[in-house]
Amino acid sequence: MRVVDVMTTNVIQVDPEMTVKAAAKLLVDHGISGAPVVDAVQHVVGMISEGDMLQRPEIGTEPRRRSWWLDLVSSNRELTEEYIKSNGHKVKDVMTDRVISVGEATPLGEVAALLEARRIKRVPVLRDGKLVGIVSRANLVQALASTIEEPVLKSEAKDQEIRARLLTELKAQKWAGAASGNILVRNGIVHLWGFVSAPEESQAMRILAEGIPDVRGVEAHTEGYPVFPGF
Repeated sequence: MRVVDVMTTNVIQVDPEMTVKAAAKLLVDHGISGAPVVDAVQHVVGMISEGDMLQRPEIGTEPRRRSWWLDLVSSNRELTEEYIKSNGHKVKDVMTDRVISVGEATPLGEVAALLEARRIKRVPVLRDGKLVGIVSRANLVQALASTIEEPVLKSEAKDQEIRARLLTELKAQKWAGAASGNILVRNGIVHLWGFVSAPEESQAMRILAEGIPDVRGVEAHTEGYPVFPGF
């Protein structure tokens, strides 16, 4: 399987000018731990994650004062970067700007190795330098779960055709939320993953998928959005 078979296409994006607090609320509201930072022309300029927001004075988790000898061996650059990370007000100040990305044709084995080697949870998917999706550890686990006890029928091209048509149909529906991007098709079986705003959304997605030619069945693994305390 390749990235194009499992990637989430309905990507939650963050603007580099957004405040850190607003970005934190966006992650919480959508039940995700990170998102790509995208400029006005869909170029990925960074990634923002929970790890970028852990040490903040607003919640009393800013870095503790270093010992004088540790300050001596630390470079000015390290001290400056640490200060910016914990005190920056905008996403562009605290995001990780060294972006690691993959293409749609990248095999999942390479993605898994990349995530493991870099100790990251997700990578943006680019086409001609622009964002077209995101692939995460969750997507890889979903792909594995979707193959359990299913014989391989050598129907990869047909599965890709079904997924592409289904995603196109969903984009035309006003009720289709973020979960519409978490779709896998394996041997003609459509697997629906992700969060939905209501059970009816999952039901509607199932009905739409069942109407796509060559779909042999639909399995819904969706769940309601998690409830978090308000900010």
